[in-house]
Amino acid sequence: MIWLQLAIVILCILVGARIGGIGLGLMGGVGLAILSFLFGIQPTAPPIDVMLMILSVVTAAACMQAAGGMDYLVQIAEKILRKNPKRITFIAPAVTYFFTMFAGTGHVAYSVLPVIAEVSRRTGVRPERPMSMAVIASQVAIVASPIAAATVAMLTILSTKYDVTLGQILGTTIPATMVGLFIAALVTNKLGKELKDDPEYQRRLQDPEFRRKMEETTKVSVSELKPGAKISVLLFLLGAVMVVIMGAIPALRPHFNGSAMGMAHTIEIIMLTVAALMVFVGKADVGEASRGDVFTAGMRAIIAIFGIAWLGDSFFGAHDALLKGSITDLVHSAPWAFAIALFVLSVMVNSQGATTSTLMPLGVALGLPAASLVAMFPAVNGYFFVPNYGPIIASLDFDSTGTTKIGKYVFNHSFMIPGLIAIIASVAAGFVFGSIML
Repeated sequence: MIWLQLAIVILCILVGARIGGIGLGLMGGVGLAILSFLFGIQPTAPPIDVMLMILSVVTAAACMQAAGGMDYLVQIAEKILRKNPKRITFIAPAVTYFFTMFAGTGHVAYSVLPVIAEVSRRTGVRPERPMSMAVIASQVAIVASPIAAATVAMLTILSTKYDVTLGQILGTTIPATMVGLFIAALVTNKLGKELKDDPEYQRRLQDPEFRRKMEETTKVSVSELKPGAKISVLLFLLGAVMVVIMGAIPALRPHFNGSAMGMAHTIEIIMLTVAALMVFVGKADVGEASRGDVFTAGMRAIIAIFGIAWLGDSFFGAHDALLKGSITDLVHSAPWAFAIALFVLSVMVNSQGATTSTLMPLGVALGLPAASLVAMFPAVNGYFFVPNYGPIIASLDFDSTGTTKIGKYVFNHSFMIPGLIAIIASVAAGFVFGSIML
């Protein structure tokens, strides 16, 4: 029966990922219906704390976008990229990494991808290099963001057994992912032919209309900033800093019955307050905030976690003893094997938050050291493996030279090598930094 039930869980994940959008969460509900009504498995409690924390953070980020804060960040990024065009393969991922750290979602990369494509083409740099690195960095930075869904879930899960703070998690993931991305950028900077020698680009240049468009001196830029743009960015930054400080120093939180207020409530209160300040001080339009890209992406993440994480947790809970016994020896003898499981699941569910919420509790239950779990945390970024993720598709469209592409065999796409190197190097560096921080 357990294999049949596992097959149902995997099938729901695959179908949900293929549907896309909120389909992942919806198929999680279908899987729960089958397991509970047909197999008599009692559902566990849904991940309410994780969902509410993500909701509060997404609300603040959406209000920042509505106040013009995202436009302000794009304006800063554009200036940086144009001042350092020859180093764009290293600077572009640094920009998207910072954006994701700040906003808690990799979808903010959409804003700067057109700038990266234009600057690299104009300076003769093969656009595939900075474009692929920028997309990979926008995803890897999720585990380095204090307000990302996956990081919030990670902190909540680890705190159930280990005395781990948000500062310790970020103290491991930030330097580890920076090392991983730098190594990936070094390799990526040598991949492919130079732009002037690329056959596809040369073929396109034979078209007079294409040449005319390429010669136009258009400049990608944001519109005039809204009055509350800068103050909204400052408020969001202060909120993120407060979350980190409160997580690192429990004594600063209110104490009730001898214990500090939990980080779930702390994050929710801080971020909702920040969102309110953006409305009153930054003049953010709440209607516009709920219609923006950030809010939409956040809602998709919440629904995915609601369905799939709940489904996975219910399945693992029903077969807790058997699953622990069958894989404990393997994981203990080779802890890195758990990283492979994280990577594979993330490829299937297309959600770092859902992957973390589904598998990390199993890692905690198996008794894996906190340092090892945090070190392997970057492995939840398997989005790039199947090239169906939004920023990947967008980057293909933005690169007019045709160097950024999906290969004939699908998996030989522009993001595969940079992504694999970044993840492997980040996990390896994570074990080093994790041994120091935890």
